[in-house]
Amino acid sequence: MNLTFILGIVGGFILILYGMAIGESLISLNFGQLKNFVDASSILIVIGGTLAAVVASFPAKSLARFPKHIGIILNQKKFDPVAIIDEVVEFAQIARKNGLLALEERANQLEDPFFKKSIMLIVDGNDSDKVRAMLMSDIEQLAVRHDDVASMYERASSCAPAFGMAGTLIGLINMLQNMDPTSGGSSIGKDMGVALVTTFYGVLLANLIFNPIANNLRTRDEEECLCHQLVVEGVMAIQAGENPKFIREKLEGYLEQGATGGEGGGKKGKKGKKGGDNE
Repeated sequence: MNLTFILGIVGGFILILYGMAIGESLISLNFGQLKNFVDASSILIVIGGTLAAVVASFPAKSLARFPKHIGIILNQKKFDPVAIIDEVVEFAQIARKNGLLALEERANQLEDPFFKKSIMLIVDGNDSDKVRAMLMSDIEQLAVRHDDVASMYERASSCAPAFGMAGTLIGLINMLQNMDPTSGGSSIGKDMGVALVTTFYGVLLANLIFNPIANNLRTRDEEECLCHQLVVEGVMAIQAGENPKFIREKLEGYLEQGATGGEGGGKKGKKGKKGGDNE
């Protein structure tokens, strides 16, 4: 499980609620104050407006994958570049002893469709340049699609404060209207509360919900992109007949570069962004 994501979200809400309930001192809590931060109008304006904007901006098939996106974030152990290197070296040893055709049986046992496709392409005797071009094209296409996924949450992150500001304007307009002597001023406090609480909701949603989701999705994209890059480089080395030990050292070099933000991480995607299997 991705404990840092869970701890960050839960811890953030706990600390914010604690701050909202603080009385005269840090150990004096007044939980009755929490009701001051609950307003139905603000919820409708910020949450409803943000969801409506996202729904209007993205196709239904992307919106329907929200549960899968959360699963990707929480499943921290899905992409393991070290395990990828071990499997590539195993394939290299088989190919060195028995030839490329001997890889087909082992490839059929792979669960990763990209890895399996990569092995089968060299088993079928395709030209190395064509194999590399095809595999890199697959990575780029994934990057574009999954950049769109992260963009959906970034869009929500930008919309939430905007609708918070819209709620603030609505509250201020109502407050000013109610300041008219003929209409009385009994709802000025409520209207001002809507004006401030909506801004609070917008900032909270953007920075504690949507931004962390988008950042985690992009991190997962980078991890899978690195794993795919390792597969491509490993398969090309196997097809070239390189020594398994040399292949391991070469791929571990890519792994170190990816961990430090080097070019070995396999940057691909629309407008230079990185992508992964977040579909």
